[in-house]
Amino acid sequence: MAEKKSGGKGKSKPKKDKKILVIVESPAKAKTIEKYLGPDYTVKASMGHLIDLPKSRLAIDVDKNFEPEYITVRGRAKLLRELQGDAKKAGEVLLASDNDREGEAIAWHLRNAISAKTTAVPIKRIAFNEITPQAIRDAVDHPSNIDEAKVNAQKARRVLDRLVGYNLSPLLWKKVKNGLSAGRVQSVALRLICEREKEVESFIPEEYWTLEADFKAGKGEGKTFTAQLVSWQGKKPELKHEEEVADLIGLIKDGDCVVADIRETEKTLRPKPPFTTSQLQQTAATRLGFTSKKTMQIAQQLYEGVNIGEGRVGLITYMRTDSVRISQLALGEVRRWIGEHFPKALPEVPVEYSVGKKAQDAHEAIRPTYTEYTPDSLKDYLPKDYLRLYTIIWERFTACQMTSAKTKTISVDISVSPPGGGEGGIFRVSGTRIIEKGFYQVMKLLSSKEEKGSPVPPVKKGDLLHTEKFYPEQHFTQGPPRYSDASIVKTLEEKGIGRPSTYAPTISVLLDRYYVTRSNKQLVPTLLGRMISDMLTGYFPHVVDADFTASMETMLDEVEENRISWPDMIRGFYDPFKSRVDEVEKTLQSYKGTLDEPTDYVCEKCGKPLVKKLGRFGFFLACSGFPDCKSTRSIPLAKCPKCGGDIVARKTRGRGKEFYGCTNYPECDFISHHKPLKQDCPRCGHFLVEKYDKKNGTHKACINPECDYLHSAGDGDEAEKGGETS
Repeated sequence: MAEKKSGGKGKSKPKKDKKILVIVESPAKAKTIEKYLGPDYTVKASMGHLIDLPKSRLAIDVDKNFEPEYITVRGRAKLLRELQGDAKKAGEVLLASDNDREGEAIAWHLRNAISAKTTAVPIKRIAFNEITPQAIRDAVDHPSNIDEAKVNAQKARRVLDRLVGYNLSPLLWKKVKNGLSAGRVQSVALRLICEREKEVESFIPEEYWTLEADFKAGKGEGKTFTAQLVSWQGKKPELKHEEEVADLIGLIKDGDCVVADIRETEKTLRPKPPFTTSQLQQTAATRLGFTSKKTMQIAQQLYEGVNIGEGRVGLITYMRTDSVRISQLALGEVRRWIGEHFPKALPEVPVEYSVGKKAQDAHEAIRPTYTEYTPDSLKDYLPKDYLRLYTIIWERFTACQMTSAKTKTISVDISVSPPGGGEGGIFRVSGTRIIEKGFYQVMKLLSSKEEKGSPVPPVKKGDLLHTEKFYPEQHFTQGPPRYSDASIVKTLEEKGIGRPSTYAPTISVLLDRYYVTRSNKQLVPTLLGRMISDMLTGYFPHVVDADFTASMETMLDEVEENRISWPDMIRGFYDPFKSRVDEVEKTLQSYKGTLDEPTDYVCEKCGKPLVKKLGRFGFFLACSGFPDCKSTRSIPLAKCPKCGGDIVARKTRGRGKEFYGCTNYPECDFISHHKPLKQDCPRCGHFLVEKYDKKNGTHKACINPECDYLHSAGDGDEAEKGGETS
């Protein structure tokens, strides 16, 4: 299939006998594009940035319009020389880095580096939104010049982030701990996560009860159905305690029950627009359980090209976008496919979606490059997770150009009165079914509860019923949820903080710095993260203010639109910021060592006390005799129920998944996949662990499989395959 699309007709030819050199960012993309262009072209990869700011110093001349000092990235000099040499031999150079700010900056640096070695070779810029034969040929046939305004926007962002990071980070090193960092976007995200954690901790749950009942018509073997109490004596029921529910059941269990009302409502469900970057990350997190980082890594490979048996094919369009725009070519193709496979679900005219006000609209929405590459046709070629991500992209895009679905909901109200009369209550049951499938016909992974439907009880108005059984259920009000990858990305997008390319890296940095950890797919700030956030919020509220950060993003957009000068933009921020940094450095007290705690543990090497310290990956025990003694240990979390050794946190080989094992391994093979708590079971004395499930949330349970104290199966099993590592 791929070869048919990549035939040689219509390919652009070099003007001279020399080959045309095309420089892209990644080797995978180079392989795909070289196949499409043929023997007259040489395609090489720059492997990202070859020229950038040095890591060892600020390298920004604040007195000369913030001019950056660029150098060849360490370890990339050989590759740069090879590309310069290839350019000298070429008849023309086409710079084909990604069509965004970073890609434009890469092309700009490459052009300057090549021009410094030779001026005889023409250098042009080409850009494309998808890696398909037609898109690549169109780009090659219509080269352009480098967009200097876009380069300036990247330069401004790079300089701005460098000024913030290289002024705040050393301050944290001096006052808190070496190796810390603070960034313009990451610090705002950290503040949001910490503020949410405070809301979670301060929330006090309140008890409430709901009541459902089984109803049945007549005394025969008719079907029973379950309805929920929605009204009592004309008001929404407020059942605070079990006794109240018991009293209410006593009032109505022998009462009169009649079908008081049956209502039918129809609802039209429009398909959602195709994916933007943030929407893809959110949906992949909620539907597939992917982290933002994993989503973007897989999407990058799908974009650059995957071998599907007949060659490498770029399966999706560019994956960093904030637009829902669709090209006319893609609209025509998807409508032809729908007309062939689901003709009744093809609208008369294409469905249009409005682009958000904050969207840069530089790229199309994320969509499959060819609708005919259905998920079923690729299932033998793509790894499982690749196929799952491609499937939701394909389903969302194809569905967006199909007709709406229609559902019918039937609600049955059952009036229940106490024996002897008096005002009673209403129990309600609803059933929904689809009456027009529309776009749901292509939905599998993205199917919803509306598509699955629910049965409606076979009753009519006026039918007499009787109660069979009551189901009182205790609940507690839920506080605000911690942020997940999906919800923090959604919040950052809504507040205008960062851009599609920054969401996943921002989360990764917070995790790598141990400012945040993941627990049950939720982002939980560490003690260190909260300390840093409180410090930055207290002393630099302007820098970590969401509205201010969003306004800086808007100004970067204005730089790209040639509406403001980037040095002027930076100057307006930097002068007051630097003054504040200098002031805080003089007045802020040192927090160094405040996180260290003395312990009763003794060093096995020298006999000195061990101290609990915070490292890059969390707390650990270190000898107080450092640097003379460099002995360290993991912190014991509990006593092993098998041999009495210490239980410590460990990671599996390969995936690095955390579990909790005995220090006497391999002699003792006890492990737990649940975190031990510093609390013993009140029944058997073994330690308790922290568990999580959707029904009960986070709760405690005994590690002892023979103890029934909130016990569930799965603890105390043997070490998983692959063994454990410290």
